[in-house]
Amino acid sequence: MDLKQLEYFVRVAELGSFTRAAHTLNIAQPALSRQVRLLEVELRQNLLLRNGRGATPTEAGQLLLGHARGILHQVERAREDLGRVRGALAGHVAIGLPPTLARVLAVPLTRAFRLELPEAQLSISEGLSTGMQEGLIQGRLDLALLYDAAPLPELDILPLFEEALLLVQARPAGLLEDPPPPPITLSELARLPLVIPSRPNAIRMHVERELAGLGLRPTIALEIDGVPAILDLVAEGLGCAVLPRNAASNTVRPSAYTLRVIVDPPLRVRVALASSAQRPATLTQQAAARLLGELCERIFRPTSPAA
Repeated sequence: MDLKQLEYFVRVAELGSFTRAAHTLNIAQPALSRQVRLLEVELRQNLLLRNGRGATPTEAGQLLLGHARGILHQVERAREDLGRVRGALAGHVAIGLPPTLARVLAVPLTRAFRLELPEAQLSISEGLSTGMQEGLIQGRLDLALLYDAAPLPELDILPLFEEALLLVQARPAGLLEDPPPPPITLSELARLPLVIPSRPNAIRMHVERELAGLGLRPTIALEIDGVPAILDLVAEGLGCAVLPRNAASNTVRPSAYTLRVIVDPPLRVRVALASSAQRPATLTQQAAARLLGELCERIFRPTSPAA
């Protein structure tokens, strides 16, 4: 069996589509289909059920999928061990970050990764927690930071810290410095027009759950997916937002906003480091997970108890 054919088969089986797999692997779809078919001919088994909606593993395909993941993992470990002979870990790590955390973590994480793992490759992508969960399960991501991660049998979840959510409002015109605004209760927040991401955004769902616990619903002014767009609309006075502090403080114009603490009850979201429970982590991935955890500890732990 050819290792490339195994890799192609695994990616098609995980993504459920030749089209998506070809895009991810950066290979023409006819070439991908031909290689998977050659594997089926060699094994004398139909490995995938092909239909208009995609491709799903047959019984034989499910059996090979488990073996293939193990084989590819062992090959990656062999590359790493050979890299250690040269004195450094090698390999590739794909990490997913929510947009609000990517603003804070992407640069220091890249610097720490290059310093400690100079021969390894790092890719960072932004996404919603639900999409990143799917990416972990399907093998597109190795690690991800997730908001309010729901327990899933396919994922290993390691809680890291809690992050306070604040009310973000436009700063009044001409007021460059002002005393900290008073806190706002969650019931008062329910009456304000919110610019908020669409479902199933984790922060949106958290706000709705907490308000539902008080018998309330949010007042939605606009649904916008994307933190920069939300902040631009807030700065224009078109509504308020509920976001972590760093989302506004790390924007290009933090002076355009005022931040109010939310009380009775406070809004806090849990952040966890997630990885696949289906594929053992390589040494490079383990090192990257440690770096990410240490970075979160240094940046967020000292401030997490405060609003």
